[in-house]
Amino acid sequence: MSKVILITGGSRGIGRAAAIQAGTRGWSVAVNYATNASAAHDTVARIESAGGKAIAIQADVTDESAVIAMFDATQAAFGPIDGFVNNAGIVAPGAALADMDLARLKRVFDTNVLGAYLGAREAARRMSVTRGGKGGSIVNLSSAAARLGAPNEYVDYAGSKGAIDTLTIGLSKELGPQGVRVNAIRPGLIDTEIHASGGKPDRAAVLGVQTPLGRPGSADEVGEAIVWLLSDASSYVTGAIIDVTGGR
Repeated sequence: MSKVILITGGSRGIGRAAAIQAGTRGWSVAVNYATNASAAHDTVARIESAGGKAIAIQADVTDESAVIAMFDATQAAFGPIDGFVNNAGIVAPGAALADMDLARLKRVFDTNVLGAYLGAREAARRMSVTRGGKGGSIVNLSSAAARLGAPNEYVDYAGSKGAIDTLTIGLSKELGPQGVRVNAIRPGLIDTEIHASGGKPDRAAVLGVQTPLGRPGSADEVGEAIVWLLSDASSYVTGAIIDVTGGR
């Protein structure tokens, strides 16, 4: 069955991988991006070549009006939304909490927590059956950092992802009766561009060898888990937080 999927932060990394894999199923995918239009349009082309339909939508997930417009644009292009991937997130350069300034903390929490809550709220409004939706699946992107704490590196990022775990548990209970499943994926050391934005481009490769599987993961491996949670194959799964961490 064809589905309509909206993915925030869908132009790179894990979001891009999930978007392209959704395209291989023939789904229609709205690819949200913040600033990199060329990457978003490249992702759209990859989805279309894989057999899906796609559009790119620029929106800052911390801007309520932009989030609402992003959902409106998705529905105008493809119809009612079946799945929402709450993926947009950032990390700042590694530091101890004592050395983090307020601007950094606000940037991380505004994007990773407020942005995620705004997206989840809008998805709940659009997808709940009593509000005129047809149900579906929300997949939140958490991180293994939520349970590891990321000391001396990213305790702000870790805390923001702990909020995603809580959102997943609470919202799954709110929306289960509304026909909407809510789950989270908690990636570990995944080889994506986010490590470079944190100042450590080789972090996944260096630390990945310490996992039980002896290597970092790939964006495609996380994407497979996301698409499974979006699909009807996971129809009895809600409130779950699935580690994709190589055993870390």
